[in-house]
Amino acid sequence: MHGGTRCRTFPRRVRTLIPWIPPQLLDFPDVSEALNDPNGLLCAGGDLSTERLKLAYSRGIFPWFSEGEPILWWSPDPRLVLEPAAFKLRRSLKQSIKKQGFEIRINQRFRDIMRLCSSTRQDREGTWISEQMIDAYVALHEEGVAVSFETYLNGNLVGGLYGVRIGRVLFGESMVSLVPDASKAALASLCQEADRHQIELIDCQVPTSHLQSLGASLISRETFIKRIDELML
Repeated sequence: MHGGTRCRTFPRRVRTLIPWIPPQLLDFPDVSEALNDPNGLLCAGGDLSTERLKLAYSRGIFPWFSEGEPILWWSPDPRLVLEPAAFKLRRSLKQSIKKQGFEIRINQRFRDIMRLCSSTRQDREGTWISEQMIDAYVALHEEGVAVSFETYLNGNLVGGLYGVRIGRVLFGESMVSLVPDASKAALASLCQEADRHQIELIDCQVPTSHLQSLGASLISRETFIKRIDELML
C-alpha cells in the first residue's frame, strides 16, 4: 500500500527478459519465477480488465507501471502485511483522530480517492495512478471488488485509502492525506471494523518503515501465497 505512506520509486530499465502476456491470454507465470532485481517483477503485457485484475490479486500479483509504458506485473518477496488486530493505535494518534473529529465513510467517493492519491503523488515525484488505472479500478469498484475508506473533516474529503478485496483479504493499493493523520484514521477504522467487514489480512505490498511502525510485518512470498489461498475460501 502506498501513496500517502511510502514513496514508490520506479526501477531502472529492466535488462533481463521477462515473459510477455498477450491480451487474449488470461494467465500469469508462477510467482516463483519473479525476478530478484528488480524485486518481484514477474511479467509484462496483458490488460487491466476486471477478470485479469481479480486473477492477479488472487495469486498475489499486482500491476505497477508508469504511464505510456507496458503493463508490468509484480509479486515481491518478502511481502509486507498487516493483521488488523496488530494495528498499533498509539495514544498520540488516537488523540489526534479524536481532536480533529474525522468521519469515516466507505465507498462513497471511490474515484475521488484515487484522483487524490494520483494528484498528491504527482506533485512530489510522479504517479503510476494514470487515467487508465483509475478507470480499471473504478470498474472493479462497480463490481463490488475495489473498496475505499474515506476520511472527512467538516464534510470535506481529506484523505483515505483504497484497495481490492477478495475473500477475506484487502489488497491495499494507496493511501492519501490532505491533513495530518487522515489516512491513518481511515486505516485505524478499517482495522477496528475488520471483523464486521470480514477482513483478516491487509496486504501492504512492499516494506515501509511507516506501515511497520503501525504494526505491519514482513512475511515470505511463499507464506503470503499460502495465507491468501486460505483466505480466498
